[in-house]
Amino acid sequence: MAPRETNIEKRTIAVLVDNEPGVLARVIGLFSGRGYNIESLTVSEVDQFKNFSRITVVTSGTPQILEQIKAQLDRLVPVHRISDLTNEGPAVDRELALVKVAGTGEKRVESLRIADIFRASVVDSSHDHFVFEMTGKSDKLDVFIDLMQPLGLVDVSRTGVVAISRGPKGL
Repeated sequence: MAPRETNIEKRTIAVLVDNEPGVLARVIGLFSGRGYNIESLTVSEVDQFKNFSRITVVTSGTPQILEQIKAQLDRLVPVHRISDLTNEGPAVDRELALVKVAGTGEKRVESLRIADIFRASVVDSSHDHFVFEMTGKSDKLDVFIDLMQPLGLVDVSRTGVVAISRGPKGL
């Protein structure tokens, strides 16, 4: 039996597609049909005049599998451009999270103190809960959420990663 490859890499891939029904399903079908994992997925219209949407996918695999993913995406008819933001140079990536924490007394005070350190904003509150809004790198959000766990974490909603290359060129 051949040894399994252990050089798994995480990549952020941006895909410019036609904004039409079924395109997202075709992209997702490509991943699921071949057993590729999607760690994060965001999609939004980016040019209403040209009718383009941008799909940002965070996935992982061996370098060979990642190249296969890009090649197969490139063959889909509604795809106009693919950019491997991880490999093509510096990029900016962020994620948004809404984090609900319920608690009173010292736990309430501690959750506010930690939120201040992480620059999270309070977007909803009552006498027994807060909803924090926070943007940043995914691992920063992970740490914040972990710290809120013992303080009364109730719910988390995350957008998924959005990313864009640095410099003057666009997708």
